[in-house]
Amino acid sequence: LVLSTMSDNAGVTKSLLLATSMAVVGSTFQFGYNTGVINAPQKTIEQFFNLTYITRYGYPIATSTLNLLWGFTVAVTAVGGMIGSLCAGFAADRYGLKKPMLYNNFTAILAALLMGFSKLAGSFEMLIIGRFIIGINSGINMGIAPMYLTEIAPVKYRGVFGTLGQLGVVTSMLLSQVLGLRWLLGTSTLWPLLLALTGVFAVYQLAVIPFCPESPRFLLVKMNKEDEAREALQWLRGSHYNSKEEMNQMSSEHEAGKDEQKTTIKELFTVSHLRQPLIIAIVMQLSQQLSGINAVFYYSTQLFLAAGIPQEYTGLTTVGVGIVNVIMTIVSLSLIEHAGRRILHLIGLGGMCVCSILLVVLLNLQRTVVISWLTLVPILLFVAFFQTGPGSIPWFITAELFNQSARPAAVSIAGLVNWLGNFTIGLAYPSINAEIGGYTFIIFAVLLAIFWIFTYFRVPETKGKNINEITALF
Repeated sequence: LVLSTMSDNAGVTKSLLLATSMAVVGSTFQFGYNTGVINAPQKTIEQFFNLTYITRYGYPIATSTLNLLWGFTVAVTAVGGMIGSLCAGFAADRYGLKKPMLYNNFTAILAALLMGFSKLAGSFEMLIIGRFIIGINSGINMGIAPMYLTEIAPVKYRGVFGTLGQLGVVTSMLLSQVLGLRWLLGTSTLWPLLLALTGVFAVYQLAVIPFCPESPRFLLVKMNKEDEAREALQWLRGSHYNSKEEMNQMSSEHEAGKDEQKTTIKELFTVSHLRQPLIIAIVMQLSQQLSGINAVFYYSTQLFLAAGIPQEYTGLTTVGVGIVNVIMTIVSLSLIEHAGRRILHLIGLGGMCVCSILLVVLLNLQRTVVISWLTLVPILLFVAFFQTGPGSIPWFITAELFNQSARPAAVSIAGLVNWLGNFTIGLAYPSINAEIGGYTFIIFAVLLAIFWIFTYFRVPETKGKNINEITALF
């Protein structure tokens, strides 16, 4: 809606909006949808696991084994994500942004087919392999699509376009939660279709991407194809757009960066003034993934059942989490430039810590109808505080702590740590929750307190500072 109200004179055209929708729906939707889709139908798919096991071996699967198997099914996307994120930088540097997005769609279609036919084939292994492959797809997408969105955007609106990726993630997560409701696709018959719908986003991108150009920056800076870069800009900005100034700006940036030698990953760990911001970047990523947010995004249905909320309402409460997630993401986009990054992160971590403690208290009180429904309050606030700070600030801080030569290596390490944290929580939460139940979130409360202390004493404020001022702090 915001983009559609911008004038063509500003360089925001129907062509640009088409390219934007291609990247958002075809790429960022894959990550968000497959993060949220596994949540609502958990019990139904677990029944499929159990029935498959009985058919094969003649007896039901042990509860502890089922918890571990389900945790692996959820978390295996993060293993794929780690692989995909490591491939993204290489692919973008060598092949540009358009080709990796184009060919990555075939991994999504393969994953959709595996997950969609897993029940018919009586194979939960197909579902797990499909989740792994869609993880690779998501890792590549989340490395490529945000770059594409930023590089095709008019300079004036680069910040807005850069945040569309995160908005695409939370919107598609909400979509998966709505479709996963028991009276829609979250049934024992239709859950394979629910998982397979991820292929629709790939088909959309395959249909649209041939009409969209490569990133003009890649064409000019990497390929030295000035005419093709100018044509791409004209397509994106409109036939009457004077591309000379923007072309000159990209050329100047390229010339300025020619003499900068790329920083290696080894140098980030061995050079003192690089190691300090790297430690901050790593801890910031861990503060996002070990905060407990994925215990909510992946397992809110299980969490609501444990709180005593009737199963027929858990789908709606999970959708409520998704709605809060989208609203607070939109709110946070306006907060980031008005308030400091550091203060927002502190508010987010502190609020999540308090909510975790309150949730532990409510989960361990004598169960009544009122207490059961009251647990919704700290869970929804937990998500709201997450989007206030930890949801987006770690990525802003990571990008701002390093100059152009060190940023690619730093972002690669940050991405790997982020996916590793994602995998750890996704895999471990069901087993830990089975052992200590309502006390699980006390672990997150302790971790959040540690991250809050680290942020308070070690993380600098970067708002309003240029890269030279920030790097001088180390």
